[in-house]
Amino acid sequence: MMDAQGLAGAMGAVAGKIEENKEYLTRLDQLNGDGDLGISMSEGFKAVDMLLEISEEKDLGKLLMKAGNAFNEAAPSSLGTILSFGLTGMAKALKGTREAGGEQIAVALRAGVDKIMEKAGSKPGERTILDSLCPAVEAYAGALGMETCPLEAAARAAATGAEATKQMKPVHGRAAYYGEKCLGNPDGGAVVGQLIFEALSRYEAARK
Repeated sequence: MMDAQGLAGAMGAVAGKIEENKEYLTRLDQLNGDGDLGISMSEGFKAVDMLLEISEEKDLGKLLMKAGNAFNEAAPSSLGTILSFGLTGMAKALKGTREAGGEQIAVALRAGVDKIMEKAGSKPGERTILDSLCPAVEAYAGALGMETCPLEAAARAAATGAEATKQMKPVHGRAAYYGEKCLGNPDGGAVVGQLIFEALSRYEAARK
């Protein structure tokens, strides 16, 4: 069950994980991007973390909507905008909800990735963050009611998805100009998705 306090803790864990890997994300982005991925993601998740720490709002939908706006302002980049789409998609799914169980979270996660695909005009298989987010969301939903922790299953699926981008040629953005030169290295955005679910999984395990 997730409430406002749990959401704040989870986002704090993600912010910490991204900060730990800021330099790694920057190095990945320097290979075929602008080189600012680590900085923008760190700033975006820090902004969300700070917002949720001080907010007295209990409605998860309203909190996530505010988080999406804060992320977009703090991380004015293509991936920052994409993640803000994901947060607002989740927000709409959880509007009016103060506590969300596994099924509700699964619906919200799907709504988030659906919003990203709709707004960004992208889909899995195009070497983007969706290549880790989509399998993670499906794994989470599939593990509900099973012995395996849903977030643990999601983290494994996200890692596998990010690894698979090593063999994908980019379709979108500046990276598309590099074509086959990108092969052999994972997509930075997909790694961000992997880190998000790794952090969420560890946070959930620590709460038990």
